[in-house]
Amino acid sequence: MESILKRVKSGEILVSDGAMGTMLQAHGLKPGQCPEEWCVSHPDVVLSISKAYVEAGAQIIQTNSFGGTRLKLKGYGFENRVREFALAAARIAREAIGDKGYIAASVGPTGYGHLLEPYGDADPQELKDAFREQITALAEGGVDAICIETMMSLDEAALAIQAAKEETNLTVIATMTFEKGARGYRTMMGISPTQAAQQLPEMGADIIGANCGNGIAEMVDIAAEMRSVVQDVPILVHANAGLPTLEGDVT
Repeated sequence: MESILKRVKSGEILVSDGAMGTMLQAHGLKPGQCPEEWCVSHPDVVLSISKAYVEAGAQIIQTNSFGGTRLKLKGYGFENRVREFALAAARIAREAIGDKGYIAASVGPTGYGHLLEPYGDADPQELKDAFREQITALAEGGVDAICIETMMSLDEAALAIQAAKEETNLTVIATMTFEKGARGYRTMMGISPTQAAQQLPEMGADIIGANCGNGIAEMVDIAAEMRSVVQDVPILVHANAGLPTLEGDVT
């Protein structure tokens, strides 16, 4: 198959899968459990979720690896299992989609305990090394693209993009999460969709976009803001299916 990048640059629209965490919870993942560990302990569950998305028409499947850096996994005591979880996540995604589509390796932020200046005192090299470790393993597992997602800081996004570009020849996707406030749409660190759209490609992202946080109506506005400043960069949108509500003890 042609690469994801070539197809979307030609104007084709590709359809991705949907939520993984929500589906894992529906299958028994408890609060405080590690979603990425389920690629090893419950691979059949993760596979069934991805297969369901393929059967629904998804052309891109994301790996169950969102919190798979050693900095995030340390909270569960799994910091030494980064490669194991990444390879398992990639293997499951490939089994689900085969040659029918693409695998985008999910790489999320390192978390609130590892904020860069001026919001925290995290070591940029430590963050980059953590991204490098995870991304290298995901690439080894045979993914088609690296999807750096749910970023709030352009500085952290840059470290992940650099790691992906230095360690792989894969398409690099970078998306940020925006909420609407008095100043319009901003990430928690104050980045606007236009700022993200201008800077993410300069950092090396091949595809940019927005994910999480909003339903599809808000994403239309965010995508329009991004497109207003970049005409030749593909945009990816991963919208929430509405916002979560709590009914009894079930989200």
